[in-house]
Amino acid sequence: MSNRAFVNNKFFSPGEFDSPDKKGSGANMNEEFIEKLTLARFKSNTPYIINSGYRTKEHNKKVGGVVNSSHCKGLAVDIKCTNSVQRYRILYGLIQAGFKRIGISKKFIHVDHDKSKPQLVTWLYK
Repeated sequence: MSNRAFVNNKFFSPGEFDSPDKKGSGANMNEEFIEKLTLARFKSNTPYIINSGYRTKEHNKKVGGVVNSSHCKGLAVDIKCTNSVQRYRILYGLIQAGFKRIGISKKFIHVDHDKSKPQLVTWLYK
Protein backbone atom coordinates (compact mmCIF):
# COMPACT_ATOMS: atom_id res chain seq x y z
CA MET A 1 0.00 0.00 0.00
CA SER A 2 1.28 3.45 -0.88
CA ASN A 3 0.77 6.58 1.18
CA ARG A 4 1.77 9.80 -0.58
CA ALA A 5 2.16 11.66 2.72
CA PHE A 6 5.35 9.68 3.39
CA VAL A 7 6.99 10.41 0.02
CA ASN A 8 9.96 12.73 0.63
CA ASN A 9 8.84 13.18 4.25
CA LYS A 10 11.98 14.17 6.18
CA PHE A 11 10.41 13.57 9.62
CA PHE A 12 8.43 10.33 9.39
CA SER A 13 8.39 6.92 7.72
CA PRO A 14 5.45 4.49 7.61
CA GLY A 15 7.16 1.92 9.85
CA GLU A 16 7.09 4.33 12.81
CA PHE A 17 3.30 4.04 12.78
CA ASP A 18 3.00 0.23 12.48
CA SER A 19 0.73 -1.64 14.86
CA PRO A 20 3.09 -4.00 16.77
CA ASP A 21 1.10 -7.00 15.53
CA LYS A 22 1.05 -6.07 11.83
CA LYS A 23 4.20 -5.03 10.00
CA GLY A 24 3.52 -2.50 7.25
CA SER A 25 0.26 -1.30 8.78
CA GLY A 26 1.64 2.23 9.28
CA ALA A 27 0.90 2.80 5.61
CA ASN A 28 -2.78 2.80 6.66
CA MET A 29 -2.35 6.17 8.35
CA ASN A 30 -4.62 8.85 6.93
CA GLU A 31 -2.68 11.05 4.47
CA GLU A 32 -4.21 14.34 5.65
CA PHE A 33 -3.37 13.38 9.24
CA ILE A 34 0.27 12.66 8.36
CA GLU A 35 0.54 15.94 6.44
CA LYS A 36 -0.77 17.88 9.47
CA LEU A 37 1.50 15.94 11.83
CA THR A 38 4.49 16.72 9.60
CA LEU A 39 3.62 20.43 9.73
CA ALA A 40 3.28 20.21 13.52
CA ARG A 41 6.68 18.49 13.79
CA PHE A 42 8.25 21.26 11.69
CA LYS A 43 6.68 24.00 13.82
CA SER A 44 7.61 22.25 17.09
CA ASN A 45 11.29 22.03 16.17
CA THR A 46 11.65 18.97 18.41
CA PRO A 47 11.68 15.25 17.55
CA TYR A 48 8.42 13.30 17.69
CA ILE A 49 8.84 9.73 18.91
CA ILE A 50 5.67 7.81 18.06
CA ASN A 51 4.66 5.49 20.92
CA SER A 52 1.47 4.37 19.22
CA GLY A 53 0.24 5.04 15.70
CA TYR A 54 -2.00 2.78 13.66
CA ARG A 55 -3.60 -0.03 15.69
CA THR A 56 -5.30 -3.18 14.54
CA LYS A 57 -8.55 -3.84 16.39
CA GLU A 58 -6.84 -6.75 18.16
CA HIS A 59 -3.92 -4.64 19.36
CA ASN A 60 -6.25 -1.81 20.37
CA LYS A 61 -8.22 -4.25 22.55
CA LYS A 62 -5.00 -5.64 24.03
CA VAL A 63 -3.80 -2.17 25.14
CA GLY A 64 -7.21 -1.16 26.51
CA GLY A 65 -8.05 1.33 23.77
CA VAL A 66 -11.61 2.58 23.35
CA VAL A 67 -13.90 0.67 20.96
CA ASN A 68 -14.12 3.50 18.41
CA SER A 69 -10.42 4.40 18.64
CA SER A 70 -9.09 6.94 16.16
CA HIS A 71 -5.86 4.88 16.14
CA CYS A 72 -7.74 2.10 14.30
CA LYS A 73 -8.77 4.61 11.64
CA GLY A 74 -5.22 5.89 11.09
CA LEU A 75 -6.24 9.25 12.53
CA ALA A 76 -4.28 9.32 15.82
CA VAL A 77 -0.87 8.98 17.42
CA ASP A 78 0.63 9.08 20.88
CA ILE A 79 3.87 11.08 20.94
CA LYS A 80 6.43 10.36 23.64
CA CYS A 81 6.86 13.31 25.98
CA THR A 82 8.75 13.29 29.27
CA ASN A 83 9.51 16.89 30.21
CA SER A 84 7.83 20.29 30.29
CA VAL A 85 9.96 21.95 27.58
CA GLN A 86 9.30 19.13 25.12
CA ARG A 87 5.60 19.10 26.10
CA TYR A 88 5.31 22.83 25.38
CA ARG A 89 7.06 22.53 22.01
CA ILE A 90 4.93 19.59 20.89
CA LEU A 91 1.69 21.27 21.99
CA TYR A 92 2.71 24.49 20.26
CA GLY A 93 3.32 22.68 16.98
CA LEU A 94 0.11 20.66 17.17
CA ILE A 95 -2.03 23.73 17.81
CA GLN A 96 -0.25 25.76 15.12
CA ALA A 97 -0.85 22.95 12.62
CA GLY A 98 -4.57 23.06 13.37
CA PHE A 99 -5.15 19.99 15.52
CA LYS A 100 -8.31 20.29 17.62
CA ARG A 101 -8.20 17.10 19.72
CA ILE A 102 -5.31 16.67 22.16
CA GLY A 103 -4.91 14.44 25.21
CA ILE A 104 -2.07 15.01 27.68
CA SER A 105 -0.35 12.43 29.88
CA LYS A 106 2.83 12.59 31.94
CA LYS A 107 4.54 10.34 29.38
CA PHE A 108 2.83 11.09 26.06
CA ILE A 109 0.61 13.45 24.09
CA HIS A 110 -2.28 11.96 22.14
CA VAL A 111 -3.40 13.83 19.04
CA ASP A 112 -6.05 12.90 16.54
CA HIS A 113 -7.82 14.34 13.55
CA ASP A 114 -11.08 12.44 13.89
CA LYS A 115 -13.82 14.75 12.66
CA SER A 116 -16.52 12.33 13.88
CA LYS A 117 -15.63 13.22 17.48
CA PRO A 118 -16.02 16.49 19.45
CA GLN A 119 -13.61 19.22 18.33
CA LEU A 120 -11.69 21.92 20.25
CA VAL A 121 -11.07 19.57 23.18
CA THR A 122 -8.10 18.82 25.41
CA TRP A 123 -8.14 16.18 28.10
CA LEU A 124 -5.81 14.75 30.75
CA TYR A 125 -4.91 11.09 31.33
CA LYS A 126 -4.43 9.80 34.87
